[in-house]
Amino acid sequence: MTLPRTGIGIDVHAWAPEGDDRTLWLGCVSWPGERGILGHSDGDVAAHAACNALLSAAGLGDLGAIFGTDRPELAGASGAQLLGHVRSLLDADGWTIGNVALQVVARRPRIGPRRAEMEAAMSAALGGAAVSLAAATTDGLGFVGRTEGLAGFATALVARV
Repeated sequence: MTLPRTGIGIDVHAWAPEGDDRTLWLGCVSWPGERGILGHSDGDVAAHAACNALLSAAGLGDLGAIFGTDRPELAGASGAQLLGHVRSLLDADGWTIGNVALQVVARRPRIGPRRAEMEAAMSAALGGAAVSLAAATTDGLGFVGRTEGLAGFATALVARV
């Protein structure tokens, strides 16, 4: 009997400097009017944490090993593109995605009003897999509390097809 496997993933990015024209991408959706984040790709901490959790669960490595900064063709790649590629890697290795659960830790933007949109966008990038997303602040503590950056944490469940 083959049991399902779980994985955990994390991603952290710093906010871009004030006045930088980067677009904030979070949960595979654009956040107009919000300051963007620094990163080789779009810096989507929710999508990147989900990728890491899925790769971990399937035993296929991590985001840095597959989409490293040494790959210039991935500069500016979207979180949806990365999730789609991870899904194809899992498919090729005989895994199906059960679900991904995410926690975004940030003081801004406010996730609640766009939670369903983010879940739907990430689910679409994963071929319809279930995605649930929650958010938290740090009550002013740490790098998130000092508004230096934001973080994403994820768990994933996968099973052999």
